[in-house]
Amino acid sequence: MISSDVSDIAADLAANATLLEIAENVGLSPLLDRGTPFTLAEATTATGVPEDRAALLLRAMSAAGLLERDAETGPFTPCAELADRRYEAGYLSWSLSANRPYIDHAERFLREPDAAGRQHQRDGRRVAVSSRWIGSRGFYPGVLSEIISRKPRHIVDLGSGAGALLIRLLTELPTSTGVALDLSAGACEEAERAGRHAQVDDRLTVVNRSVETLVDDPAPLDGADIIHAGFVMHDVAQHPEVFAGVLRACREHLADGGCLVVTDAVPYVDRPGERAFSALFSYLHESSMDVRLPTEDRWCEHFRQAGFSEVTSTALGMPGSRLFVATR
Repeated sequence: MISSDVSDIAADLAANATLLEIAENVGLSPLLDRGTPFTLAEATTATGVPEDRAALLLRAMSAAGLLERDAETGPFTPCAELADRRYEAGYLSWSLSANRPYIDHAERFLREPDAAGRQHQRDGRRVAVSSRWIGSRGFYPGVLSEIISRKPRHIVDLGSGAGALLIRLLTELPTSTGVALDLSAGACEEAERAGRHAQVDDRLTVVNRSVETLVDDPAPLDGADIIHAGFVMHDVAQHPEVFAGVLRACREHLADGGCLVVTDAVPYVDRPGERAFSALFSYLHESSMDVRLPTEDRWCEHFRQAGFSEVTSTALGMPGSRLFVATR
């Protein structure tokens, strides 16, 4: 028999994840990100829906405890634990929403992975948003600490998604500039919007390109003190010659004293607290994306073969994730 505590946790997680995804999809997230009280009128403007319909959503989020309201006509305030709720919801959103095509067409991906992959693709924006929610607690703190401590003047973020990490870095480093590079046009549009909202757009350049193109045209890497690649290099690693070329381009275009910081995953970590999500992450990548994650030792070997002088590896908060730092 399932305990009431376990069922309560599961129900809360499912409800919070769904409400936060709805809020994201209708454009309410910028008000939630602000962390200060906002009015129904502001929510109506942000979402572009009629006031009575916006009120329905805000009422549900308030009843769920995601928002707080002192009086029936007063402003709404994001709850103090909203960042934690988003982090928790991120795992559910990534697993069941961002990867929906792989779940709905699981049999075909096992029988005809190439044909299924061409026909059923993930929504880049959903992947970027759910990854950002997980990253807020799962790997951003470690990456932020590592990069900020080096005080880089220019940062290049490969596979930047919606730009959350780079925008946070530019906010923390007010004299630094950055380049956000991502293959998804939707994610790039989101990064540009987020950059304007954070008022760092004058120091942010968004480039809609694949990481693989850097082998032939490494211009976006020029002058970087830090090149970060977040959960994108495992895709590139499936093509050894291209991967080697990308790593060499990164090393050659780093400024003196610069380093490559790679946030990525290792396969099937058999450790309490990591094994279940690591198993799902590894399975979905191998079965539906034809991606075999390198082992921790193999990651380090790739960096050394590209000419990096020193390589370190650190476990991060997200199960199965690692922070690799490769020094030029």
